[in-house]
Amino acid sequence: MTNIKLFQDKKIRSVWNEEEEQWYFVVEDVVAALTDSSDPKQYVKRMKQRDAELAKGWVQFVPTLVVPTAGGKQRMSCANVKGLFRIIQSIPSPKAEPFKQWLATVGYERMLEIENPELAQERMKELYEQKGYPKDWIDKRLRGIAIRQNLTDEWKKRGISEERDFAILTAEISKATFGMTPSEYKEFKGLTKKNQNLRDHMDDLELIFTMLGERVTTEISQKEHPETFQESKKIARRGGNVAGIARKETEKELGRPVSNTSNFLPESDNHNDLLTSANNEEN
Repeated sequence: MTNIKLFQDKKIRSVWNEEEEQWYFVVEDVVAALTDSSDPKQYVKRMKQRDAELAKGWVQFVPTLVVPTAGGKQRMSCANVKGLFRIIQSIPSPKAEPFKQWLATVGYERMLEIENPELAQERMKELYEQKGYPKDWIDKRLRGIAIRQNLTDEWKKRGISEERDFAILTAEISKATFGMTPSEYKEFKGLTKKNQNLRDHMDDLELIFTMLGERVTTEISQKEHPETFQESKKIARRGGNVAGIARKETEKELGRPVSNTSNFLPESDNHNDLLTSANNEEN
């Protein structure tokens, strides 16, 4: 998603959804950018008339949100990236064609990854390499992702399924390991954007102690089989405490704190990069 920007030179208004923690984009702006329509509202109306299935599910993936505009806040139809994918499929425009081709490619690649999960790992590795991360860091990051997945799988076995509960347990591990919850850690590092991933800004030692806390938590849970959320919470604290003790001993030997305020890589200020597609053509 780097070679051709579908919305180049076009302003796509957006709003951050705090509850879902994702961006929503004004549908009319996207339609105007892809079709050059002088009346995007009418275009959307005709599009829904042409595509009965799109119209049927419209209210489910196109909520009305309050969007800041030059004339003040207005309630407008918005869609997240997934919703935009569906809408763009119904736009018969040459400008939308590269995006459709990209979607088809992504769909095919994901099918291959389901059959061979190692391909997904290779794709992730390539993405980090493109962002400029060194290979030794990438190896730790990918290992950390696997350890995290094992932990969430274990929690699910214990009847924990809500994202909010995952966040609470993760905060317990982080607090015991580093003395900070993930949100406090992001603030400590100066990561102000909602979509910035804290672990992508950790150095080697920070990643290692994160992995240690989560892996020990998984091992304890598998051994003791907690039956309640509160029991899992205590185990999360214990697992993080093991990593916290190791961190403090490491800091004594190194003479410096493990946690640091540095960001590994700056992230783009343009969240509309999510709406960028790839094509063989140049910009």
